[in-house]
Amino acid sequence: MNAVMVGALRVVIVLGMIGSVFVQAVMVPLLARDLEDDVNTDVAAVAAPLIVIVVLGIIAIQVSAICVWRLLTMVRRGTVFSSAAFRYVDTIIAAIAAAAILTFATGAVLAPGEAVAPGVVLLIGGLGGLVAGVALIVLIQRMLLAQAVDRDAEAVRLASELDEVI
Repeated sequence: MNAVMVGALRVVIVLGMIGSVFVQAVMVPLLARDLEDDVNTDVAAVAAPLIVIVVLGIIAIQVSAICVWRLLTMVRRGTVFSSAAFRYVDTIIAAIAAAAILTFATGAVLAPGEAVAPGVVLLIGGLGGLVAGVALIVLIQRMLLAQAVDRDAEAVRLASELDEVI
């Protein structure tokens, strides 16, 4: 992978992490205050679950970003095609799956009452399906990584056999 691309992705990850910490430290408390001050009782009733979902969603994003950073480090070192990469990919899959569950939970929390229109709940459900689809895409990429690791190990084995013959 090109060093410029790795550097650019690292800049994006750093900016994303700074932004997510800002959201956790500043925006989430403001959101909590706004939801609790809302005169609509339906909105006030879902304030606590929504805040928990938002915080857990941000954590899922941060976990994924850290794992991508670690994978980029492995790419730079040339060790990404090893079994050590699987724990980071598995963690990313789990974080994305958790984000999908949190998205569905948001729809479930907002569905009862008059806090939001039913169409919004349907859109949130569709978004949850898309996020679950991303988890499946990364799972398929994990399978491709497993094949690449197996092929790499086979190539090393064949090269050592060839060295013995020569």
